[in-house]
Amino acid sequence: MSNSTNEPILEMFLFETKQLLDQLEQIILAGEKSEAYSEQDINEIFRIMHTIKGSSAMMLYDNISNLAHSMEDLFYYIREYKPLSIRFLELTDLVLKGADFIHTELAKIEASRESDADPGIIINEIDSFLNELKKLNPISTDTSEDSGSNLHIDMQINYTAPENSAAGTASKTIKAHIYFDEDCQMENIRAFSIIHNLKDLVYNLRHYPENIIENNETENIIRKDGFIILFNTDSSIETIRETIMQAAFIKSLELEELNGEEQTDSQQKQENISSEITAAKKDMQADRIQAEGQTKTLSQNMISVNVNKLDKLMDLVGELVISESMVTQNIDLQGLELENFDKASRQLRKIIGELQDIVMTIRMVPLSATFQKMNRIVRDMCRKLNKDIRLEIIGEETEVDKNIIENITDPLIHLIRNAIDHGIETKEERLEKGKNEVGKITLEAKNAGGDVLIIVKDDGRGLSREKILEKARANGLVDRPEHELSDRDVYSFIFLPGFSTKDDVSEFSGRGVGMDVVTKNIEKINGSVSIDSAPDKGTSITLKIPLTLAIIGGMNIKVGNSTYTIPTISIRESFRPGENDVFKDTEGNEMIMIRGQCYRILRLHRIFNVDTKITRIHDGILVMVETDTGAVCIFADALLGEQQVVVKALPRYVKKVRGLAGCTLLGNGSISLILDVSQLADCQ
Repeated sequence: MSNSTNEPILEMFLFETKQLLDQLEQIILAGEKSEAYSEQDINEIFRIMHTIKGSSAMMLYDNISNLAHSMEDLFYYIREYKPLSIRFLELTDLVLKGADFIHTELAKIEASRESDADPGIIINEIDSFLNELKKLNPISTDTSEDSGSNLHIDMQINYTAPENSAAGTASKTIKAHIYFDEDCQMENIRAFSIIHNLKDLVYNLRHYPENIIENNETENIIRKDGFIILFNTDSSIETIRETIMQAAFIKSLELEELNGEEQTDSQQKQENISSEITAAKKDMQADRIQAEGQTKTLSQNMISVNVNKLDKLMDLVGELVISESMVTQNIDLQGLELENFDKASRQLRKIIGELQDIVMTIRMVPLSATFQKMNRIVRDMCRKLNKDIRLEIIGEETEVDKNIIENITDPLIHLIRNAIDHGIETKEERLEKGKNEVGKITLEAKNAGGDVLIIVKDDGRGLSREKILEKARANGLVDRPEHELSDRDVYSFIFLPGFSTKDDVSEFSGRGVGMDVVTKNIEKINGSVSIDSAPDKGTSITLKIPLTLAIIGGMNIKVGNSTYTIPTISIRESFRPGENDVFKDTEGNEMIMIRGQCYRILRLHRIFNVDTKITRIHDGILVMVETDTGAVCIFADALLGEQQVVVKALPRYVKKVRGLAGCTLLGNGSISLILDVSQLADCQ
């Protein structure tokens, strides 16, 4: 099979296998913490490995299939025998090692390289662990009819092909009719995996549709009419049912024993099976013809869509928003009373708004998958550094744009690693300070207006202001008196390239590149990073990121000949101040009192050095906006109006300016700069 990722089946295989591995990792890490697996967990792990084994075998990735088979055998034993003594730490190591191997091979496949790594060493380790498990948990090998004997026999039936006992009295003919879930995808592949699972339990097997791998049309047939299998078996119906139900996405299963009387003639049985298949084929074809006469629509609630197509769709919606603005704000139409045009433009704006909302909703994904990956980081580092740390996850259901998720994974990894390596003390240090020997890292996400706040907090030693200042002085970074530097100013040094307070370089830190990556990735998506810390209390780092990078509601304002856009969600109110409403505080900042509260005034023409004739407060307008640290008032010449704007990144040749989040194209063809009100509030 070609390794081209353009092949839908291969894309589905890669996507599904990655999802299953993420799920496996979550279950296995949770089991290690509690030193116990629920029956549901074990069944789920078994199902995951079984699915990966079958799908990879069908895709001809035998190395992945063999490894998954070995892991499946291990959890089959755990499920069936329920051993009392399990070395959970070693078990977790084995499973994660196997998952990492599969992840590596999937990356090769995505890159159109050969999946050729040998899993033999890992398989041998799994087999050795299974043998040790059997020694620690001996079972009866008695062949009597007690429960232990029956369990042993069932296990052998699953893994050893039964003798062809067509002449035996226990043999029976079974008809299985299987329907898959509506959102299953690749029904023919699923059907093949079921046949593969049954091969050691049955003989004289026939199925309809027949050429399920070679003929792609069988996928639609199975989706509509189900999958029929007829076979002989010496196993119980319950064993057959259990084996079939191990496959993923099965909606319903009907099992029917066809021959009530004992038959000893294998030829007769084969004829029975052939006749049943023929009858089933005719019935299903008749039903299909009738159904096609009624409707040709395919009932399917969910589909998988390539994210590149969603990106293209969002770009087109953005262009549609710009085009709508160009039409409705056309200078040639200004001053004209066009009732029908206004009515049509309002309807157009409504439809575009609804289309935009739908596309945005499609692109939103929860942070849960990204957050759960951090459990693995914490676990691995704790083992290497001999620390005991608990990760608490809050708000993982919070949703953000798909493109934003891709840019925050690396920053989160760096922040978690730093918290473990730098922040959390050793067990001995924590006990000396009167702390719990188990450290705690909290990973939290929550909505804040049009932004999402992601907070990484630890209860470790905190940041040392003196140590950071000492390193900053040595690097020539301190350009003003130290007493003028706030704690936040000092802490911000750690985000500079090459800055590290650690004297020795380890596997995890000391190179001065981690926090630099955090700021670069977050600024890339128009986000910001803030840090708070207290000695021996811990450190809290907050990532403020936008919900989306695409389209926002904005209020356009004018300053001189320049146009700026303020995100509507940040605006509290706008008003025209009186001549005597403004005063100055002790530091010389312009302030205004509104309803008993004082607010700082930010003059855009001074911050961005813009020429304007409107400099007196009462001649312009104030827009009150919410920021991380409170509300401020932005002074502008005038309000131009509200509209949906498409957020564009500033060109690379434009130097990053504090207080600007990007730019947008207005309806008249001019450029408006989008303000970052939080950064703007920090401007002096």
